[in-house]
Amino acid sequence: MTQESGELDSLVRKRIRALRVAQGWSLEELAARARVSQSTLSRIENGRRRLALDQLVTLARALDTSLDQLVETATDDVISHPMVDATHGLMRWPIKAEPGMTVVRQRMTDPPPDNPSRMRAHPGREWLVVLSGTATLLLGNRRFRVETNQAAEFPTMLPHAIGADGGPCEILGIFDRDARRGHHRGEDAGKTSRPPQ
Repeated sequence: MTQESGELDSLVRKRIRALRVAQGWSLEELAARARVSQSTLSRIENGRRRLALDQLVTLARALDTSLDQLVETATDDVISHPMVDATHGLMRWPIKAEPGMTVVRQRMTDPPPDNPSRMRAHPGREWLVVLSGTATLLLGNRRFRVETNQAAEFPTMLPHAIGADGGPCEILGIFDRDARRGHHRGEDAGKTSRPPQ
């Protein structure tokens, strides 16, 4: 066994135990869910039994995770740096584990548009949290005041826009693949209402 496979073996065993403990389950409870004996599970966690693929699949299922997540190795590139879009006053970070998802940080000074025709609608979902100040979220025919440390989540098929409320605000938004595409198309078309919205 190579050092690398030995490290993976150890990581998987620690992960099984940590997931079991996080669920608040005893060895007996997880063994029953995975349909293995308690002594087998104990030996797996303690490194006294070889890890078999069929048992890993069963344990992953019992722990409500996937085999991929159970055997995922640590990565060296944990830190990511933002892409800065000075034109729109944005910083963007892609989410490596979910290709297509993006995190955006933006400082807003303008209120949302008065004209409903400037509100956008497109496939996807968005989630945002106000880091400082107060934002106004226009969503369909409704108007929401989102204050510091409050969050909003909504389907982007509803016409929507966001802006500052009574002074500058800073927001952090998370966009799924479809929502991000909708905002890219809006930026490319030169629309004046800027993301995240």
